[in-house]
Amino acid sequence: MRSGEIKALTGLRIVAAVWVVLFHFRPLLHDAAPDFLDALTPVLDCGAQGVDLFFILSGFVLTWNYLDRMGGSWSTRATLHFLWLRLARVWPVYLVTLHLAALWVIFTLHVGHVPSQEIDSFTAISYVRQVLLVQLWFQPFFDNSSWDGPAWSISAEWLAYILFGLLVLVIFRMARATRARNLIWLAVAASLPPVVSLLVTGQFYTPWSWLPRIVMQFTAGALVAAAVSRLQPTDRGRRAAGYASLLLIAGVVAFLYWSDAHPLHGVSDTGGLVDVLFVPLVMTLAIGTSSLPALLSTRPMVYGGQISFCLYMVHELAHTAWIWTAEQFQLTMVANDGKLLLAAVLAITFVAAAVLYHVVEEPGRRWMRRMVGDGPPQTDAHSAAHLASGKLQSVDGTQEGRPKPISARAG
Repeated sequence: MRSGEIKALTGLRIVAAVWVVLFHFRPLLHDAAPDFLDALTPVLDCGAQGVDLFFILSGFVLTWNYLDRMGGSWSTRATLHFLWLRLARVWPVYLVTLHLAALWVIFTLHVGHVPSQEIDSFTAISYVRQVLLVQLWFQPFFDNSSWDGPAWSISAEWLAYILFGLLVLVIFRMARATRARNLIWLAVAASLPPVVSLLVTGQFYTPWSWLPRIVMQFTAGALVAAAVSRLQPTDRGRRAAGYASLLLIAGVVAFLYWSDAHPLHGVSDTGGLVDVLFVPLVMTLAIGTSSLPALLSTRPMVYGGQISFCLYMVHELAHTAWIWTAEQFQLTMVANDGKLLLAAVLAITFVAAAVLYHVVEEPGRRWMRRMVGDGPPQTDAHSAAHLASGKLQSVDGTQEGRPKPISARAG
């Protein structure tokens, strides 16, 4: 089993995050830069598909890191340890943005004349569900399920994390009994149920549609990771995979423009069919070199991928704050001033994401990992004694080893 950093997948995360951000910022783009919006409408209108790409990446990354460590046999201790590490990854930022959303509602109730319209959903029961990341499990639609809008997908992923201990047992045995080529086809097949549902119903968002999206896309990503772990491509094959990934990205964009111009009869969300290209895209980026993988592996793109989770979690708060400010002070985004205002809102959003990453996500993650003895090696004698005694162990049972972090992080 290979391990380590797959920088191209890290860089892909910021692409997916920006896609989602611009999808939600379309009203602002309409006012400030209508020509820009018109040119990119087919792509931006399908920005919600970026969440499906995140689900596939999550399944890939976790399987890439834990297939050999957790797949051989069931271990309750290892599973609980894994779940704690997943909490360490998402909970600090999740809790901060949750409470920022609550504070924002309180602020609007006492300042100005534009109180939040979402106050009815802020109840004690809702709060408990939010904190435990289970708020989405009780309703068929994700709209208005979370105090911080994007948090619905974290609730969905938490369900996938809980199921992962069982899923990895199955994937491990499939990987040993199945050729890599067949695993790839199985991954493609696993990603199809949401697409089939779209073709049947004509809409991407139907009651409980979030459930097959997370379960099947996550499983598809896990199968891709199992396939990639068995591949041994030559240098020529890696370069070919890199160019194939470039063609797939071009195919994603071309399909979105085509589906916008030629929607299928009776299917209002034809662009959602683009999900079928995500599995081969992730696979080719995971094994490819040069061209697109090289671009996504550059330092700025990798850093963007590192802060992508914070960007995803904070962008809707920035959007909501601007809408309130515009209504409170009767501001509009028109002409050149509108472009400057939009640039300022986007800049504030990205800066807030970077601050969250450095001040909340990374310190919080390290702190929670240290609670279970999975933090950085300690140099003092007391800590060394505990390590030597075997009291602090990682998932794979070793006293010091732990999964090498992969920057294309899930969640």
